[in-house]
Amino acid sequence: MFRRKKRRAKDMDQQLLMNIRQLKKEWENLNSIIDQSIEPTEEGLKELALTKSKYLYLLREARHRGLNALS
Repeated sequence: MFRRKKRRAKDMDQQLLMNIRQLKKEWENLNSIIDQSIEPTEEGLKELALTKSKYLYLLREARHRGLNALS
C-alpha cells in the first residue's frame, strides 16, 4: 500500500515537471510573438499573463514538493 502511494506521488511529480517544461515553452513562444508584434491585442496580452501565472504557480508547487528539474 505504501509503495503505491509512493509510486503515485512519483508519477505526479514527473507530470508536474512535464507541465512546467511545457508551460515554459508556451510562455516563451507567446512572449516572443508579443515582443515582435507592433500592436499586441488585449487577448494576446491576457493569454501571456495567464500562461506566466500558471508557470509560476507550478514552479511554487514544485518548490513546495522539494522537486528539482534535474532530478
